[in-house]
Amino acid sequence: MPYPPNKGDKIRSFNLLKQLSTRYRVYLGTFIDDPDDARHVPALRKMCHEVRAEVISPRLRKLLSARGLLRGEALSLPYYRHRRLAAWVRHTLASNPIDRVLIFSSPMAQYVWDERYAPLRRIADFVDVDSEKWRQYSDKQHWPMTWLYRREGEKLLGFERKLAAHFDASFFVTSEEAELFRRLAPEVSERVSFIPNGVDTEFFSPSRHYDNPYPNGELVLVFTGAMDYWANIDAVAWFAREVFPMVFSQVPQARLYVVGARPTEQVHRLARQKGIRVTGTVRDIRPYLAHAQLAVAPLRVARGVQNKVLEAMAMAIPVLATPAAMEGLQAPRDFQDLITDEPEEFAARAVKLLSGGIPRELGRKGRESVVANCSWDRMWQPLKILLNGADDWTGGLRRSA
Repeated sequence: MPYPPNKGDKIRSFNLLKQLSTRYRVYLGTFIDDPDDARHVPALRKMCHEVRAEVISPRLRKLLSARGLLRGEALSLPYYRHRRLAAWVRHTLASNPIDRVLIFSSPMAQYVWDERYAPLRRIADFVDVDSEKWRQYSDKQHWPMTWLYRREGEKLLGFERKLAAHFDASFFVTSEEAELFRRLAPEVSERVSFIPNGVDTEFFSPSRHYDNPYPNGELVLVFTGAMDYWANIDAVAWFAREVFPMVFSQVPQARLYVVGARPTEQVHRLARQKGIRVTGTVRDIRPYLAHAQLAVAPLRVARGVQNKVLEAMAMAIPVLATPAAMEGLQAPRDFQDLITDEPEEFAARAVKLLSGGIPRELGRKGRESVVANCSWDRMWQPLKILLNGADDWTGGLRRSA
């Protein structure tokens, strides 16, 4: 559900909806997979002409997705296949003068796949190349999961290619993701481009006052994100295992705070390690960024622009990251010294920053960069080109983005 905008996919979908709702009459079909989100449906109704939000159980959906093995399709498709939502989509499209459809993430295309909808202008926000994400996951798993994830990557790519050929236009979150998909699906390369993520630089502002959530005397490295998401779990577990012990041995005041909702048991176990704290859900992430010495984004499997990186940069906090976490960002040149995927280099740079060896001026430059280049308002012009169906939309989109 594209509200509240408190995690990566919801932040992007909310800001797409925000742009659309001021210019169009919007009919929104979506899912509620977190019971707490149900209380936010009234906020969506204020933005949309009509909202249909179906409650789903992730545990049950995972069982239902196994149907894909019998049908020879990607498991993601039966996971998001829902009879009542499909009926609502059919009724809504038949009963209202709707001529444009935007789907968010490839599995949702199955709701408007029928040829009866071909006269509509159908646009797909893939966000990331999800099939490639599953392929990357398979490289880090053991059998049988490595087989299952590899199969999902192959089957989903087949569906993604058909979708991009079926729809009028598709876009991704970065130029790198768009270029990757063009290589994987060269037959649709002219229908593919990108609209980058942004960040609310007024909300994430270092000029506001935030109470310090950390005990006095701690030198804080902070990792933020949904902590039931596999890529985040993998990242922070790797950092805790391979990097943080080297930092802690040289800087005993160093503390790694893992800040994010729904930490798994694997994440909770990290708190047994000296110097590591796991907070779980917090009401406001900004104090945890504002009073940290640096943010870390040690993602090893990542697709597209990371909101955790944009938010830390907007708060004028230096970000120590892997190359994968910085994909799609035009970071200041000085930030290149903070990008590495070697544990020893990661630790050495963290120690240097915590010890005052790297100027916090980098934080100011990071904020200047996102203020200049990462406003959510910038997404409207290329989105308008897509929705209006201009003949030269791909060139216009690339220039605008």
